[in-house]
Amino acid sequence: MFKSLMVAARDRERLGEVTGVLARYGLDTAIDRLGLGAKDFPAGEAAALPARTRLALEELGPTFVKLGQILATRSDLLPPDWITELERLHSQAATLPFETVRPAIEEALGESVSKAFAAFDPEPLAAASMAQVHRARLHDGRAIVLKIRRPGIRTRMEADLRLIAQFAAVLERASTEIRRFAPTALVQQLASAILEELDFTNEARNADRLRGDLAGNAQVVIPEIHWEWTSETLLAMDYIEGVAPRSAEALVEADIDPHAIASLGAQVVLDMVLLTGRFHADPHPGNLLCLPGNRLALLDLGLIGHVSPRRREELLRFVQAINIGDPQALAETLALWSAGESPPRERLLLAAEQLVARHGGTRLVLATLVNDFFALMRQERLTVPPDLLLIFKALVTIDGVLANIAPGFDLTLALRQAAVRIVASRLDPAAWTPVLQGLLLEITRIGQDGPRLLRLIIERLERDQVIPPRRWGTEIAAAGRWIAGAIVAGSLILAAAVTLF
Repeated sequence: MFKSLMVAARDRERLGEVTGVLARYGLDTAIDRLGLGAKDFPAGEAAALPARTRLALEELGPTFVKLGQILATRSDLLPPDWITELERLHSQAATLPFETVRPAIEEALGESVSKAFAAFDPEPLAAASMAQVHRARLHDGRAIVLKIRRPGIRTRMEADLRLIAQFAAVLERASTEIRRFAPTALVQQLASAILEELDFTNEARNADRLRGDLAGNAQVVIPEIHWEWTSETLLAMDYIEGVAPRSAEALVEADIDPHAIASLGAQVVLDMVLLTGRFHADPHPGNLLCLPGNRLALLDLGLIGHVSPRRREELLRFVQAINIGDPQALAETLALWSAGESPPRERLLLAAEQLVARHGGTRLVLATLVNDFFALMRQERLTVPPDLLLIFKALVTIDGVLANIAPGFDLTLALRQAAVRIVASRLDPAAWTPVLQGLLLEITRIGQDGPRLLRLIIERLERDQVIPPRRWGTEIAAAGRWIAGAIVAGSLILAAAVTLF
């Protein structure tokens, strides 16, 4: 299969490396057979296939790790053993000596490190496949961290994306079963995520936006971005010291209440998903810090999800239908979420009844519910929209964090409280401001166009005489009343807006 790939000369060396790694893990045969289900392999080999795939992806580097991490969200397509293995993916990245990254830092800064900062720690604080992090101190005394993109990583990842895109196209043409995975669309999603993450100004803007979204919650901390030293390859932000929410014991030792953090974490994630529509897509313990005063800091904002108002309504209906035991409403939501061809209505209703029977009328265990939901989608051969995958991944991730630090935490109660906040936000007069502004603009436009519209009506009557001359006065008067009515209505709305706001 790899022989059929038409690659540019610049990518041939990398293609040789990729095929060598796949062969070393015994994946070249599996791919040539297009047997991701491994039905042609002996039992022992089939059982090891997901693990060998993970190891190969890790060795191939950050682009392939990202691909595996995206696949790990596709519980609607892949069986649990594959998901479990792919969720273990992490990038193996050794730290680079400071002298290796110094030229990249100073090129981005436009000046020497010693001139830009009062102090700079040459020892990396952390390292990942795409970047490494160093501590520094500004001349005004503030402690910051610098996230530095690894030199040459963009060129390497772009080459990998070209190879993966060609490989996906070959697979899509060769196999009806794999076509259901929509590999070409998957690679486009991968490319978009990687190119966005490679530009650190995107992460900086994400931080500013989320900080604005959550400005009303003093318990949430998002590092301040220092734009003067931030660029595509360099990200400067406040240094925040805290405790990762990995265990209740560690939090208690730091005089932090695990249950207060669990309640806050649930509130923040649900508000992001259901209220503001912009959320941290990977809230695992490595991207969260618990601070004194039971505060929570959100870190690593390279991947942000977005939820449309329509999708928020659907999510609420999904949870409510299960809570109150309404399979009919649940089946309607499942039909909305079925990308491509939907199964007969009777089958969806039967599947909804099974979900309600198992999860309705009791405390919601989100991870179990989502697993059952994705199993249902696989059974019915339905593909879940990508934005839903990211939402469910974020919710299940935070649910796992909460379970670790506060066993027995009731997410059902948190969802009910979120629903109350949603209703309150819709009753807030401020929520109507954009609607009223749009309506007023439209009415203003109609008022401004009034004389022109009247002239056009008269010209049309004179030219075509569609309406008898004796009725011209009536028609013109009606048009004038309509325009005047619109203007009066606009005035009343404007008066109401001034009174309310």
